[in-house]
Amino acid sequence: MAKTKGEQFAGVTVAIITPFKNGEVDYVALKKLVDWHAKGEQFAGVTVAIITPFKNGEVDYVALKKLVDWHAEQGTDCIAPVGTTGESPTLDHDEHEKVINTVVQQAAGRLKVMAGTGSNSTKEAVRLTKHAKKAGADGSLLVGPYYNKPTQEGYYRHYKAVAEEVGLPIVVYNIPGRTGSNIFPETIIRLAEIPQIVAIKEATGSMDQATQIACGCDLTILSGDDSLTLPLMSIGGKGVVSVVANLIPKDMKALVKAFNDGKLEEARTLHKKLFSLCKDLLGVATNPIPVKAAMRLLGRDTGEVRLPLYELDEAGVSKVSQSLKTYGLL
Repeated sequence: MAKTKGEQFAGVTVAIITPFKNGEVDYVALKKLVDWHAKGEQFAGVTVAIITPFKNGEVDYVALKKLVDWHAEQGTDCIAPVGTTGESPTLDHDEHEKVINTVVQQAAGRLKVMAGTGSNSTKEAVRLTKHAKKAGADGSLLVGPYYNKPTQEGYYRHYKAVAEEVGLPIVVYNIPGRTGSNIFPETIIRLAEIPQIVAIKEATGSMDQATQIACGCDLTILSGDDSLTLPLMSIGGKGVVSVVANLIPKDMKALVKAFNDGKLEEARTLHKKLFSLCKDLLGVATNPIPVKAAMRLLGRDTGEVRLPLYELDEAGVSKVSQSLKTYGLL
């Protein structure tokens, strides 16, 4: 169907103010104003991909509520339940929905909720995203369909279908290492034209790919790798969807704030401090096994994971313990 002339201006256009300071145009404030209106800016900062706590094989909803409270107290900007770190592949449908309900209700507006609603079935992704919207989530973290390896046109139509049928702000999650297939920058730039798609969790590990996206569209770019948060922000990223912030959300938030405040030396110092913890911890085993082991050592979780994931052996626990001691957490 042919587009109506001027369709590119459909939607909401904001007639922005011109900020002044001491009688002169304040260009610093103007840049901040433009950033504030950027697509997906509501998810800028630190989003923590939270774990799903288990006890004797079952979801521990009491512990989950305490986890949400802890992040609210820590000043976390946003939390993402039932993602990879939340072991979504081993939650059944009822558990998946109940975890989202519990997190949204416990967050109670104190911090945003970006609910994991991805599936390799478009129909299922629509259903999960509708549930997240009904529950009151602020957005959806939608991983690319895994295992069935869609074409680029398939990726586009998958995200378009979910976006248009549900109407909840969507953060595209591109992680080829887990899905088996990359969503190319050209496809992501095309997806950015869809109003409901507002941001991308960039987990390819490629600065070239992230730069192509930054140059080609106005999506808010979030790092999907803790250790690449600062490098990604240097090319236009706005924050991170973090695993290590399950342990140290304040430190990750301090890094993001330092960069945004133009305190580059402070940001580099924090980056170097965080780097070893990120690489050592997540290099021990598949996420979230090491982070759950770390939380157990810190007295904040049982450390339980569900099969086919399995707890660390003694040597693995020793490595995690040493990483925590080196960082100063133990």
